[in-house]
Amino acid sequence: MSKTVLIIEDNNDIRENIFEILQLANYTVYEAQNGKTGVELAMKHKPDIILCDIMMPELDGYGVLYMLNKNPDTTNIPFIFLTARAERLDHRKGMEMGADDYLTKPFDDMELLNAIETRLKKKEAQQEFYSKSLDRLGTLISNRDGLAELKKIIQERRTRQFKKGQVIYYEGDKGTGLYLLISGKAKSIKLAADGRELMTGIYAADDYMGINSMLLNEPHSDTATALEDSSVCQIPKESLEQLMNQYPDVAREFIKLLAKDIKEKEEHLLQMAYNSVRKKMADAMVRLQSQQSDARGSFKITREDLAAMTGMATETVSRTLSDFKDEGLIEKKGSAITVVNLESLVKMKN
Repeated sequence: MSKTVLIIEDNNDIRENIFEILQLANYTVYEAQNGKTGVELAMKHKPDIILCDIMMPELDGYGVLYMLNKNPDTTNIPFIFLTARAERLDHRKGMEMGADDYLTKPFDDMELLNAIETRLKKKEAQQEFYSKSLDRLGTLISNRDGLAELKKIIQERRTRQFKKGQVIYYEGDKGTGLYLLISGKAKSIKLAADGRELMTGIYAADDYMGINSMLLNEPHSDTATALEDSSVCQIPKESLEQLMNQYPDVAREFIKLLAKDIKEKEEHLLQMAYNSVRKKMADAMVRLQSQQSDARGSFKITREDLAAMTGMATETVSRTLSDFKDEGLIEKKGSAITVVNLESLVKMKN
């Protein structure tokens, strides 16, 4: 069965040209000459992918994406903007709204077909995805139907891509669901009264973010940012609440996750308040080595992020890292750190 593509483009020549190319490539194609008609066709046909111009009458491309994201039946459809506007700000706005890709006019046949094929393959990979975190959760949930429903919810959600440094959610934003980090790394921070950053969490693949806000029904208490290019799946609050009401075992496991998160933050705050500089740094090295390191035991983190994580000045961070390196506890090259004497660091932090 051929894949379906919806083209939303007000320029007749461009739309007809794309239509012909896609038909020759054996796609089933629908077309709309303005945003309003495009939304109606998307709701009706549920295409496999949507190509949409930005500047259009009736409803512009951003409006189209907003309307489709509000509807559960269309929010997971891969969405590619077509635009002659190559400004970085436009790209960032679209990606933050949930667009999957951009094609800047003029583009050739192969650029078009490659972009579509890439996004469709990513969607298929997402549908086949089973997170290790779900498997770990599955060992604890006795009701297998509840776990199956949770997996189904995640598989049906669209994965959003976040570039390094891009904000995933802001402190004070209304919590609309739970975030599952599928790949990459992220951090959460709060701003102190003097403007300094305090890191409240650091996350790797298969970790959940925003669980406090979701379970407590409160705005986010911190800001989450991608530490590297990352894939994130947002699970709607309404779907999770329905799942937890239907399957108490699922609710209990999320409460355990919340309790674990609170306990870790309490311990971290106590260490920041009472530990010496060396103990703080040793604790940070041990945590990062266990949570963020690669197969060689190395991880990357900036001085600024280490300062936010430990509550120290960046100059103190640099001096302490140099001491640890001289003592043979770590190896350091740029922002890459390798723990070479984990046992000594564990003893120091305790």
